[in-house]
Order: sequence, then structure tokens, then C-alpha cells
Amino acid sequence: MEKLFVGDGEVKVEADALDLDARVAMIQALIPIGLEAVSDVLQHEVRELAGGRYSRKSPDRPVRRWGKQKGWVYLGDQKLPVEVPRVRDTATGTEVPLDVYKSLQSPQELDEGMLLRVLKGISCRNYEACAQTVPETFGISASSVSRRFVKASAKKLKQFQERPLDDYDFVTLFIDGKSFASEQMVIALGVTMDGQKIPLGFVESATENERVCRQLIQDLIRRGLCCDQGLLVVLDGSKGLYSAVTKALKGYVRVHRCQWHKRENVVSYLPEAERPRIRRKLQKAYDRDSYREAKAAIEALKPELNLMNQSALTSLEEGLEETLTLHRLGMMPFLKCSFRTSNCIESLNSMAGDLTRKVKRWTHSPQRHRWVATALLDIEPRLRR
Repeated sequence: MEKLFVGDGEVKVEADALDLDARVAMIQALIPIGLEAVSDVLQHEVRELAGGRYSRKSPDRPVRRWGKQKGWVYLGDQKLPVEVPRVRDTATGTEVPLDVYKSLQSPQELDEGMLLRVLKGISCRNYEACAQTVPETFGISASSVSRRFVKASAKKLKQFQERPLDDYDFVTLFIDGKSFASEQMVIALGVTMDGQKIPLGFVESATENERVCRQLIQDLIRRGLCCDQGLLVVLDGSKGLYSAVTKALKGYVRVHRCQWHKRENVVSYLPEAERPRIRRKLQKAYDRDSYREAKAAIEALKPELNLMNQSALTSLEEGLEETLTLHRLGMMPFLKCSFRTSNCIESLNSMAGDLTRKVKRWTHSPQRHRWVATALLDIEPRLRR
């Protein structure tokens, strides 16, 4: 249910019941009401400054009406033309500015709506055409929309980078890289004790190297990420990320490697005809709830892999213990749906990719940072527990 306020009254409208034409007609009907209200508040301030239109003027009140001029104000997300009354101080010969008019010329929080429209897929170039349903609007060219988007997204970036993390009880971190053109953002996602997913931060790097990723984790700790009770960190197998988390969280971390990545890496060495069978066996081994049963099933598969392809066996043995971390902790029966793979961070990266796919040209680092932060903040409320 949507509520529309007209004057002192309240009109309730079933939004889903309105087709596009009806909504456009409603907007066009409400715009004149808004402009009339603007005129009323401007005239009210003029009366306070200069008195009534035909009232007797006292000598000690030199402020006088001085005609009118063309101007503009913001209503909603639109810039609209209005006639602005002028007021002049006859004693000094200077124009007296109207405070109400100055306030109405500031978009204030309106950049938020424009930011969401651009983020959801309306390009700056097409924004003006999309706003032509209100024929009185102007001042929404591609350049002006672009400037407002930069301003609004810069606020989002500052909000994302500076928000404290000490109010959350994190138990798990997911860390993975997401490519934007030729550059890569390494993104960290936290999961709290009650299952809430919170995008924590990101760092720009050409690769997932240890030094850069360690700085990301250290920055999260500086912002309040608590690791005193230990953290489970889920990775896709990157050696740089593994080295970074084990050094930055030394003594307070258990690393779990994504079982899906390990399984697919192993079968990629095998002939096409053998892949489905080995994939099923490896998956069945990982599905065991206890560490002893899972390890025994994987060990039983090794002789067969050794005869078939020694490179596949080497791939299986590399980091094998990290793929069984949930088994060793005794948490496999409870957490395997969410934590056995890196799906949580993969899903977040995919949603960020959907929001940024309209960007055809990544020009510089500030642009990438603004877009990524804005996308992550937009996605956060929609992440499932």
C-alpha cells in the first residue's frame, strides 16, 4: 500500500493496481499542487519581509516588493521552473534573498533516489528521457546526473569504509576477489552469530596477493572486527588469501577451503568420460558428517586417482585438510548448507556484478571504489540469513 499526501489529507493507493499510465497521470496531477505550495510559501515569506501587498508601509520598514523573476526549485527528484518574487531593501539598494527559495534549490536527500535509479540500470545518458513523463522538468542532463551520482556514491563509499564493526559478533569471514575490467577487488563478507551477512570491506589489487589481503584484514580489525574468540574463514583455495588470514589472525583462525572448488579442480585433470563418476565419489566423501569417515572415503579414492592421473591426485592432496575443517570442528551436520563452499561470497559478488554491469568503461580507481561500495550497501539488506 502506498500513501500519497495532498494538502492535509491522505490518499491511499494500491500501487500494484496502478498501471504505468495511471501512475504518470497521478504524478502529473500532483506536480501543479506542489508548485502551488511553493508559490504559497514564497509569498508568505515576502509578506513577512515587506508586509501585505497593498498595506501602508511605515518609514522604519524599508523592505519593498520588487517584481518577480524566473527561477527553479526541486520537487521530488525533478527540477521545475517557477516565478520567484523579488524583495529589495530601499535603504541600502540591495536585494533581499528569500530563505525558503534558497532551501528549495538544494536537492538535499534527493540524490539518494537518483543514485538508486542509476544503480538499478538507468544510464546517465538516458536519465533525461526517462524523466520526460513530467514535461515541466529540466536540468537533468547526462552531465548533471553524473555529477550528482558521483557526489551521492562518494557519500556511500565514506559510509561503507568508516562504519564501525565492534557492534557485531562475527563468527565467520568469507573472502574472495571480483574483477572489474582489468582490476580486481578483494571483498570480505562477515557472518554474525545470528546468521546476518554483512559486507565488511574491500581492497583493490591486481591479484589476491598476501600483503594486500593482510592489510584488508588489519583494516577490519582497526574498525572493530573482534577475533578474540576465534574466526572461521572460508576461502576458495587462493594461496595469497590463505597466507594473509593465517598471518593477520594468527592463533585466532581456522581456515576452511571450499569443497566445490577442490572437487572441480581435481576432476578438471581427468578425461571427460571419468569426471562424473569421480565427482560423485568425491562429493559422497565430503557429505559424510564425521571427520574420520570423510577422510577414510577420500583416502580410498587416492589409489584410483594415482593410476588414472597423478596430477589429479596431487591436486586432491594439496590443502586437503583445510577442506575438512568443518568435519574436524564437528560442525558439518549443522553448517554444511552454508559454510562448506564459498557460495555466500560468490552470490554477493554475482549481485554486485549485476548492479555494475551497465558500466561500460572503468576509467579510474575512485570510480571503481564508489560503485563497489554503493552496490554492496544496496545489496546488504537483501542478503538471506
